[in-house]
Amino acid sequence: MISRMDLPASGWTPLPQVVARRLQKLILDGEWKAGERIPSQRILSEEFNVSRASLREALLTLETLGMIKTEPGRGTYVSSGKPHDANSVLKWRYSDNFPMKDVFETRLMLETQIVRQATSAITEYDLDVLMKTTNDMESFWEAGDLLANVEADLLFHRTLAGAGPNVMLRTLYDTVQGFLAETQRQPIPRTQPNRMRASIAEHRAIEAAMRNRDAATAASAMERHIRNTAECAGIMI
Repeated sequence: MISRMDLPASGWTPLPQVVARRLQKLILDGEWKAGERIPSQRILSEEFNVSRASLREALLTLETLGMIKTEPGRGTYVSSGKPHDANSVLKWRYSDNFPMKDVFETRLMLETQIVRQATSAITEYDLDVLMKTTNDMESFWEAGDLLANVEADLLFHRTLAGAGPNVMLRTLYDTVQGFLAETQRQPIPRTQPNRMRASIAEHRAIEAAMRNRDAATAASAMERHIRNTAECAGIMI
C-alpha cells in the first residue's frame, strides 16, 4: 500500500529522491535501527534496482538530514544521535566547490531580489501553492518525515523563483538551485521544534506580504528567514 510518504510533493520526482524515501521508511519503520550498519551500496543498488549514482545521491541526502552517518573504513550507520541535536556536526557536501557561507550569502542576495520582483507578478494559484507547501511542511515535520518536509520547503522557494518576471534571474536561480537547496537541508539536524515553528511562521509572513503586494515587507521577511536559517546551520551572514 502506498503511504503519504511515498507520494511526491508535486509532479515528477527524481529517482534519488524516490530511493531516499524508501530508505527513510526503513528507518522510520524500525527495520533499520539506530546504530545499525546498513547494507553496502552494492547490495542496496541491486535490491532497489538503481544505479550506484542514484543510490549515492539518496544516501548523501539522508546524511545531510542527519539520519545516517558514514564512518571512513567502517561503513554507513543509522544515526544514533538525538533528533534535532543543536550540537550535531553538519557535513557540507559541496566543500570542494564553495564554502557554505558563500552559498548562504548568494541565496540571501538572489532570493530577496526574486521576492521583491515577484510580488507584483505572482498569481493567485502560486500564492495558494505557497500556502499549501507551508502547511505541508508543518504536517510532515510533525509526522517525522524529514524528506517530505524539506521537499515542501524546496517547492515553496522554487515557486517564488518561478513567479518573477525577470527571465535571467529565474535562469540564474535554476543554475545554482542544487547548491541553494542544500542550504535548506543542511540545518535540519540542528532544527529544534521551536525553530521549525519559527521557520513556518516566516514562510507565512512572506506569503502574506506577497498577497498584500507589499514588496518591501516580503523582501524583508525573506531576508530574515534566510539569515535565521543560516544561523541554525552555524553561519552568520
